[in-house]
Amino acid sequence: MKPSSLAVITAVAALCAGILVLFTDIELSFVRWVNCGPFSTLSEEQSEICKRQL
Repeated sequence: MKPSSLAVITAVAALCAGILVLFTDIELSFVRWVNCGPFSTLSEEQSEICKRQL
Protein backbone atom coordinates (compact mmCIF):
# COMPACT_ATOMS: atom_id res chain seq x y z
CA MET A 1 0.00 0.00 0.00
CA LYS A 2 1.33 3.42 -0.93
CA PRO A 3 1.94 5.98 1.81
CA SER A 4 -0.40 8.42 0.08
CA SER A 5 -3.31 5.97 0.12
CA LEU A 6 -2.63 5.20 3.77
CA ALA A 7 -2.80 8.93 4.53
CA VAL A 8 -6.13 9.21 2.69
CA ILE A 9 -7.57 6.23 4.57
CA THR A 10 -6.44 7.73 7.88
CA ALA A 11 -7.94 11.12 7.01
CA VAL A 12 -11.28 9.59 6.01
CA ALA A 13 -11.40 7.47 9.16
CA ALA A 14 -10.65 10.53 11.31
CA LEU A 15 -13.35 12.52 9.51
CA CYS A 16 -15.92 9.74 10.04
CA ALA A 17 -15.02 9.46 13.72
CA GLY A 18 -15.34 13.24 14.15
CA ILE A 19 -18.76 13.27 12.51
CA LEU A 20 -19.92 10.40 14.71
CA VAL A 21 -18.79 12.20 17.88
CA LEU A 22 -20.40 15.47 16.77
CA PHE A 23 -23.78 13.91 16.02
CA THR A 24 -23.70 11.87 19.23
CA ASP A 25 -23.14 15.04 21.28
CA ILE A 26 -25.94 16.83 19.43
CA GLU A 27 -28.29 13.89 19.92
CA LEU A 28 -27.56 13.69 23.66
CA SER A 29 -28.16 17.43 24.04
CA PHE A 30 -31.46 17.14 22.17
CA VAL A 31 -32.63 14.18 24.27
CA ARG A 32 -31.74 16.03 27.48
CA TRP A 33 -33.61 19.12 26.25
CA VAL A 34 -36.71 17.03 25.46
CA ASN A 35 -36.56 15.13 28.76
CA CYS A 36 -35.65 18.10 30.98
CA GLY A 37 -37.08 20.98 28.96
CA PRO A 38 -40.20 23.07 29.26
CA PHE A 39 -42.61 20.17 28.60
CA SER A 40 -41.13 17.77 31.16
CA THR A 41 -42.92 16.58 34.25
CA LEU A 42 -41.80 17.41 37.77
CA SER A 43 -40.38 13.91 38.31
CA GLU A 44 -38.35 14.17 35.09
CA GLU A 45 -36.97 17.56 36.13
CA GLN A 46 -35.86 16.08 39.45
CA SER A 47 -34.19 13.06 37.85
CA GLU A 48 -30.44 12.53 38.17
CA ILE A 49 -29.84 13.26 34.49
CA CYS A 50 -31.57 16.64 34.65
CA LYS A 51 -29.77 17.57 37.87
CA ARG A 52 -26.38 16.81 36.25
CA GLN A 53 -27.23 19.05 33.30
CA LEU A 54 -27.50 22.17 35.45
